[in-house]
Amino acid sequence: MYAKGEMAASGALTFARRLAGKHGEEVMILAAKAIRGVALGIVLTAFIQAVFGGIGLLVTGVPAAALLSAVMFMLCLAQIGPALVLVPSIIWLYMDEEPLWGTVLLVFSILAVTSDNIVRPIFIKKGAHLPLIMVIAGVIGGLIAFGIVGLFIGPVVLAVTFTLLKAWVSADTAGNEVVSSDG
Repeated sequence: MYAKGEMAASGALTFARRLAGKHGEEVMILAAKAIRGVALGIVLTAFIQAVFGGIGLLVTGVPAAALLSAVMFMLCLAQIGPALVLVPSIIWLYMDEEPLWGTVLLVFSILAVTSDNIVRPIFIKKGAHLPLIMVIAGVIGGLIAFGIVGLFIGPVVLAVTFTLLKAWVSADTAGNEVVSSDG
């Protein structure tokens, strides 16, 4: 799939440079960084969630913890989250008359489920060098507007818009003086 990736990236940069000069190239590079940041954010966040959940499953003695951790990782990649594995495990521990271990797993589950909201925007921000609030707005807005694909589209659209707006404003104030009618 990526056999011709370098050639395609070079072609996209050339097209953007031809279309809008240096600003077009900057926008294309920022869009690529935003996509890379979102992809890394999703994979690394899924890994972190699966590790938190897997440690909780292992510590509390839930059978097949490794298999359940792999399932959690896949669910997190699909943006479903680890709760589908962890909640039944917590219920099983409480029903098996293990309230201490059920509570311990509940704490690990809260860490695993909520880490998504903190870790993903940080990874995306590192990749795209955008304000964190813009990244969060892009992820949430894209998810609401376009579903799973919107996780990638939202931050990229905001990154490109932000860069174009910043370039447009700075070009107006950089050296283009407004001539007044007073002389």
